Amino acid sequence: MQSRDPDWASYTLGVFICLSCSGIHRNIPQVSKVKSIRLDAWEEAQVEFMASHGNDAARDAYESKVPPFYYRPTSSDCQLLREQWIRAKYERLEFTHPEKQEPYSAGYREGSLWKRGRDNGQFLSRKFVLTEREGSLKYFNRNDAKEPKAVMKIEHLNATFQPAKIGHPHGLQITYLKDNSTRNIFVYHEDGKEIVDWFNALRAARFHYLQVAFPGASDADLVPKLSRNYLKEGYMEKTGPKQTEGFRKRWFTMDDRRLMYFKDPLDAFARGEVFIGSRESGYTVLDGLPPSTQGHHWPHGITIVTPERRFLLACETESEQRAWMEAFRKVVDRPMLPQEYAVEAHFKHKP
Repeated sequence: MQSRDPDWASYTLGVFICLSCSGIHRNIPQVSKVKSIRLDAWEEAQVEFMASHGNDAARDAYESKVPPFYYRPTSSDCQLLREQWIRAKYERLEFTHPEKQEPYSAGYREGSLWKRGRDNGQFLSRKFVLTEREGSLKYFNRNDAKEPKAVMKIEHLNATFQPAKIGHPHGLQITYLKDNSTRNIFVYHEDGKEIVDWFNALRAARFHYLQVAFPGASDADLVPKLSRNYLKEGYMEKTGPKQTEGFRKRWFTMDDRRLMYFKDPLDAFARGEVFIGSRESGYTVLDGLPPSTQGHHWPHGITIVTPERRFLLACETESEQRAWMEAFRKVVDRPMLPQEYAVEAHFKHKP
């Protein structure tokens, strides 16, 4: 998570850090004391300490036993992930003492999370149980309930932090496939460590599932598949298959090759899903809309061409249109994997 131009340093740990991380380091003064490289006065002993340590040495010392599945945040990740990584590394020493990794490496975890109600939008406390042995994450409407309200298979599960969308700094979006349609669940925990432990426990379960499913694969092959952030999200307008009805504003999510649209960003189920394959399979993305198109309020159009039909979309601003076009083209330019042809076939046979 190293910045290209770190203007700050922790003179007790001997590491150079960016402005954003310096704020997190200030919150653990018992471990890390921070100074500006340019603006603060430095004692000679402090300069010598920095010179004899540095980020590589700290990495060797504090990251010697990071589990392969543990999410290593980048500078673009949310504050929570970055803060918990820094605390896990320097304050709790989780990556030098593997016994401290029990909360996310044990293969079983249960506890309460605040979950958003599907219909009323209220967050209520629900019991969640993750079990690698059964390959599932379950939640229960009551602590003493015998039957789970939902069983989510680890095989088809994803988790991504969405603080802005959920409206809570610890907001986590969990998605799974139900009858090959995506179902969203929105949860949070007041304790930042707890929700990040859940996130890494889910990644650990996915890692061990994939190790069995792909026995020849290396850790480097599997780690990118453990969880994924969305390629792009935001509002666009769309029209229906006949392209005669008016355009309606919808919230769109590009999740790998699935383009989903929702009436509301926090809906449990998508109103529709579009599979976006590769160029070789007859998928293209065009700038603008056909000249005869009517009924759209937003001026910046995009046409997605699939082997079956064209999808007409409109963006409010030119920069949004460019960002969506870039996301779509990334997917279209990527050759399809063998298992993606099976997903495509399902979409084609949807009623």
